[in-house]
Amino acid sequence: MKNNLNRNEFLKSLGFKGASLLAVYCTASSLSSCSKEENVSPSSNVKPGTPASGVDFTLDLTKTDYSKLNNPEGFVIVNQIVVVRVNSSTFAAVTQVCSHEGNVAISYASGGFNCSVHGAMFDINGKGLNANGSRGLTTYKTALTGTNLRVFS
Repeated sequence: MKNNLNRNEFLKSLGFKGASLLAVYCTASSLSSCSKEENVSPSSNVKPGTPASGVDFTLDLTKTDYSKLNNPEGFVIVNQIVVVRVNSSTFAAVTQVCSHEGNVAISYASGGFNCSVHGAMFDINGKGLNANGSRGLTTYKTALTGTNLRVFS
């Protein structure tokens, strides 16, 4: 004869101490995987500082969400990719995942990219400018056709 317990009955059978111990163990083991964001790059298998593969999307610059890209120095973040209009005819796109420690913290300011967590700095082409940025950033190609900006690898 087979005995089946539902979850409630199982926890009751453990008693308060057993259920508490199980809860502590489960909570601790699940939190440890959240301590650092890893492999969150759209192209985690690509060496930082090189073009990535598998990325291909188009931004309609007439849409409000992407209108910042109509002005030089304007940028947006889409799919963990920072896209910036460098000047009237040039765009740049890099991963938002910093190569220093994998933090999703790359932004654009004053002609370059930087990480707000550890101060890593990168030029407009993703090349590292200081020790924390020495590995560079994963970069993407861009192509403007009319008002559509394609970001791809």
